[in-house]
Amino acid sequence: MGFTVQRWAAWAPGLVDPAAWETWLAKPHPLPAEGTPALAEMPAMMRRRVDRLGRIALQATYQAHVDAPEAPVLFASRYGDLGRSLELLTQLARSEPLSPTSFSLSVHNAIGALYSIARRDTASYGAIAAGEETVEAAFTEACGLLADGVPRVMVVLYDEPVPEPWQHFSESVRFPHAWACVLAADTGANAIRLDCHAGLPGTDAQEQDELPVDLRALRFLVSGARRWEHAVGARRWRWERHG
Repeated sequence: MGFTVQRWAAWAPGLVDPAAWETWLAKPHPLPAEGTPALAEMPAMMRRRVDRLGRIALQATYQAHVDAPEAPVLFASRYGDLGRSLELLTQLARSEPLSPTSFSLSVHNAIGALYSIARRDTASYGAIAAGEETVEAAFTEACGLLADGVPRVMVVLYDEPVPEPWQHFSESVRFPHAWACVLAADTGANAIRLDCHAGLPGTDAQEQDELPVDLRALRFLVSGARRWEHAVGARRWRWERHG
């Protein structure tokens, strides 16, 4: 199933609009590790419950959704709000009482639930975590929904540096960020297709890129590049525009 990106938005400390993102993706440079969006679109009582990563993810989602009709939304993050989970585990180790709010918001689907409640949106929502292939898993799911006849699907990718003692699991994520895009089915000349095939692990320049995988995918989507490949073990994911 081919698709096109109808609109997109992204947020990171120091990067809040598409033009700034396009410039940065063409020539990345270090960004601040701290920063939180205002998230004025969400009601204040609900906004108070959302931690930094959730606010960043929801800010990008609101900006991409704007006044578009309801659509299924897929929230994808390799680790999710790991800081909140670490806090809960630390409290357990100290035999301290757990916060019911923190517990309920520590799961991967919490951000999607808050978004749907805030918007009173009855469309379906999903939460995806698939390790190094999280971005491909999210877009594969989106393509499946489009193939089933859904007119549009929103995909949201978000991550932040993971806390100690797990930082060695995600060394490429050096700053919190999120991006969201609205996809529609397309069979035309500019349609994007995603497929997976077997291949030996590679060492090309793309795989040595210091950007997190999800931001490499965003760079491909917004740059107009013809092809990008992501190798994971003996699998190679190919993102390609068919002109």
